[in-house]
Amino acid sequence: MIIDRREIERMLAAEGEAMQELFARAAAVRDETVGPVLYLRGLIEYSNICRKNCLYCGIRRENRSVARYRLTPDEVIAAARYAGERRFGSVVLQGGEITTEDHIACIESLVVRIKSLFPASPLGVTLSFGEQTEATYRRWFRAGAHRYLLRIESSSERLYRSIHPDDGLHRYEERLRALRALRRVGYQVGTGVMIGLPGQTLADLADDIVFMRDMDIDMCGMGPYVEAEGTPLVERCGPPPERDYRLAMALKMIAVLRLAMPDINIAAATALSSLSPDGRLDAVRCGANVVMPNLTPRRGKEAYRLYDDKSSAIDSRLLCERIGWGEWGDSLRFGKKNK
Repeated sequence: MIIDRREIERMLAAEGEAMQELFARAAAVRDETVGPVLYLRGLIEYSNICRKNCLYCGIRRENRSVARYRLTPDEVIAAARYAGERRFGSVVLQGGEITTEDHIACIESLVVRIKSLFPASPLGVTLSFGEQTEATYRRWFRAGAHRYLLRIESSSERLYRSIHPDDGLHRYEERLRALRALRRVGYQVGTGVMIGLPGQTLADLADDIVFMRDMDIDMCGMGPYVEAEGTPLVERCGPPPERDYRLAMALKMIAVLRLAMPDINIAAATALSSLSPDGRLDAVRCGANVVMPNLTPRRGKEAYRLYDDKSSAIDSRLLCERIGWGEWGDSLRFGKKNK
């Protein structure tokens, strides 16, 4: 079923009973399409060192209050082993954007080691290290990574420019190039947006849904904008909407995307828990089917502060859902396209 843009905007404006009906419909479509199964991705936050200076991000290059770190290979492997032994099925290796050969080679080596941990049932590997060259994406893919998350943050070029400095490193066209390169290499491609940015309109969010559908993504990781200490976005662009609005709109975006793209994977973003203790559980109840328990060692977990009030604990109620233990939980949409 193709939902036109006017209908998308109408659904995003839903309130009260209409909003609850939207959530219930999206959950039903998820259950009918990809199944009532929640997939776990063990999240390993490799490093908070980043060459970028995004105006909203707590680990931006010029934030001097951040204690920088990089996990050792042994720390990464220990976390991946923990995930495998508890039958999570997959891990996500995530970090700031670095493009040096040392970094590229280290990630390549880590992917190879993670894939060799459980030869009879290898872990799935998702990467998220920002914009890289196509050659780098190919190296990591050949090492064994098969999913990659690169958020567009906003499909509006106007908004994209407002949340990034004009320094030559933050180009909207370069983000699109990287997303297309990931597709050419063969990854399951994920993207996503921030919801509740200063200056963002309902029309912008509707356009984001259309963008992701037109990009034919395989998975999505999106969540509410949450302020971060040491970042200049609010000073530059003004205050964001109230937190209750951001939370409700993030949940509506998940529900509408599920209706627009029934067969993709949608993550219940950790940022939701920063706005409500029920945030990730609510996301699952309105169409999400992926949750990422944080397995980062304590020294990294405390320093990887993309935003304030970040929650690292997994809501135990999520583990009462039907879990796809030991399953990769690959995107059904990707599978259909690549039979």
